[in-house]
This record gives sequence, structure tokens and C-alpha cells, in this order.
Amino acid sequence: MIPWLTLPSLSALRAFSVFAETGSVTAAGRRLNVSHAAISQQIRALEARLSVPLVDRMPRGLVLTAEGRRLAAALDAGFGEIARVVEELGRETAGRPLKVTTTPSFAAGWLMPRLADFRARHPDIDLVIDASGEPQRIGPQRIGPGDADLAIRYGGGDWPGLDAVLLVPSPIVVVASPSLIGGRRVDSVADVADLPWMQELGTNEASELLESFGIARATAGMTSLPGNLMADAARDGQGVAFTARAFVAADIAAGRLIPLFESGENDGYFLVTRPGLQRPPVRAFIAWARRQARVSGAEAGQKIPPT
Repeated sequence: MIPWLTLPSLSALRAFSVFAETGSVTAAGRRLNVSHAAISQQIRALEARLSVPLVDRMPRGLVLTAEGRRLAAALDAGFGEIARVVEELGRETAGRPLKVTTTPSFAAGWLMPRLADFRARHPDIDLVIDASGEPQRIGPQRIGPGDADLAIRYGGGDWPGLDAVLLVPSPIVVVASPSLIGGRRVDSVADVADLPWMQELGTNEASELLESFGIARATAGMTSLPGNLMADAARDGQGVAFTARAFVAADIAAGRLIPLFESGENDGYFLVTRPGLQRPPVRAFIAWARRQARVSGAEAGQKIPPT
């Protein structure tokens, strides 16, 4: 453990180190963009702090004492190692791809149709899209295997310890094809509990919805499958689907699917990140995604917050 509280100020140590390297308070001041008087003051403060003379004040200028040479050698090694590691970390960060985790349904229904625009705008950013329903580690939380820079997840925006910004507002809707519903009257969830149900792989929202109405399970069974396959299966009449309205809005408008129930008006897909400063590729992706969302939201009559 480094005893930081017992060390002199880093600014004084840096000023002394640059002076020792250049041999001149004037040259040291130019390098650090301060006056030569400020360098002299930092050296005096350092001597007072250590109770050791670090320079001999000669008529022609300052000359390092034996103690000063010893400290200068240690600082040169220390600051040199710091610079090496900082440069190393910078290269590693710059070369690391941007990893985005999201659900299969969001990847297929919203992200992939727009991704060519991101590639055209940011050809310098290597991108990894993990379209998985499995939990993904974002900082200390798992919300969506491996570490990701950013997650796009459905919910109300409350992931403790993480920052979440609404990207695509979308209530949850329960839909089915006209061929599956036929002529039956649907007033409650119980009226379709005898039909096969589907939910996105890695989630249990449909099961929880049935349970909330006192229904232990769908009589004809529950199928969990990737979200991008669920909409196709619903259109084919293979079951009642529980999904975000944004992914089936065109099917509803065209009459291919019938909305049975809708909830979660304040929910939607959120951009979820660790708190604090983000890498430039992360900031670029977030800005791009929000621009895309504002355009598509305006076309759909939605209002997306600008920040």
C-alpha cells in the first residue's frame, strides 16, 4: 500500500523532477507552462516538507545536492514507469472493440436495420454485437457472458449502480394472429390461457403475466425462443406472443397480428452503462443510437428526450 498521505504534493515532485532533468528553473517553467518563480517556490516547499536541502543556490543558478540527485533519480524512474503504463493502457483501450449486448429481438428488429449507418459514420470503431438473452456483466451488475461496454435492455430504467437512458419507448403487448384467435371473444388473459404461449428466451415475462392473473401456466404450454423468431412464429399462428410493441407495430397496423393486452406505458429499451467517463467509442455509439431513435420516434409520433 502506498502511503499517499505522507508523500509531498505531486505538483512539487513533478516540478523538481523537470528541473532536475532540464537543469534550469526557466526551462522547467516553460515545459510545465508556469513561471520560473513558481518552480523555485515548489522546490523550496519540497525542501521544507522533507527538511532536506535538495539544491545548492549558487551565483549562476541552482545545483542539485547529493540528496537532490537521489530524489531526482527516484522520480525519473517513477514518472517514467507511470508514463509507460499510461501509454500502454491507452493503446489497449484504443484497440479494444466496442462490445454492445442486447436481446435478439432488439438486435433484429431495431439495431441491425440501422447498423450500416453507424459503420459508415464510424469505420474506425471495431464493433461486437452480442445478441443474447443471457445476463451480461456491466460494471458490478449482470444485466444482459464476458464484459460489455454497453447494454440495451428492456425495462423501466431502474438498474441499481448503473446509468440508464431511455432509447426507444415501447409498452409491452400481447399479440396473436387472427388465425389463432379465430372468432373467440377475448376480454381477459384467461380467455387465451388455453392457447400455446411464447416468450423471449432468457425472460419469464409471459409466465409472470399469467401468474398475475392466477393462471399457473398456459394449458397448451410455454415456448421460449429468440425474440427475432417469436414474431415470425406469432404471425404463423403458433402461439400468443409477449413482446415489445415496437417490434410488432407494423404487423398490428397490417392486421397480421391482433393486440390483445397492453401494459407498461413508461417502459422501453434503455441504453445502460457503467457510471462515470465512457470511452470515446461508447460515447459515439450512444450519440448515434439516440439520433436514430429521435428520427424513428418522430416518424412514429413519439418524443424522445434529447439528453
